[in-house]
Amino acid sequence: MGAHDIAKGLEVWTLQTLVNVSILMGFFAMGLALAQSYFASLRGKLTLRVSIELWDVAVTLLTDIFLVIVVLVGFLVLNPDIMADIKIALPFIPLGTALFAAALVVRLFHGGHDPRGAHFKTALGLMLTAVIIQTVGFSLVMEAPSGEYLASHPSPFWDFVKTHLRSNADPHGLELAQATFNVMFPVMLAIFGWGCVRAFRQINARRAS
Repeated sequence: MGAHDIAKGLEVWTLQTLVNVSILMGFFAMGLALAQSYFASLRGKLTLRVSIELWDVAVTLLTDIFLVIVVLVGFLVLNPDIMADIKIALPFIPLGTALFAAALVVRLFHGGHDPRGAHFKTALGLMLTAVIIQTVGFSLVMEAPSGEYLASHPSPFWDFVKTHLRSNADPHGLELAQATFNVMFPVMLAIFGWGCVRAFRQINARRAS
């Protein structure tokens, strides 16, 4: 094994690990947003006003940091070259990333971070849907039964999943990866543009006031 093979293997391992970790972070973000009653009960045990304010900021900020990481990793691997190197469940992981990105925009620029706000449930619904979609993709596609298992337990369903819905499966996975990229890349750019427009509007509104 040469230096090129080692470098390529390390690259693939790093990217695959990033994808797997980002899926877990999506769980963490959704869990933090979902457990508002639990955090409110803990908040009630704090006595100092400064501690209460810091607690509220920490819970909100941690959720959004997880979301940012999930979206950045998802956008990083949303390209034909990387999808051909690592196994990504198609179209589950890219679709989940787009939903997480939409949830992030709602939380950052539409008040979706505030549990008392009108858009909190919208952001939470987007995150919950994204988690479900990515969980199905991870469990049923990315971590489908191994070749050794299928050799002794043949299954048309698992064979189809492994040869058609994984981004690095040749040729069907590569074709689906390209189709997924053609659809989801413009969607991600549109969500990014949506966030930028809202951000500039808020900046201009503050300057005007």
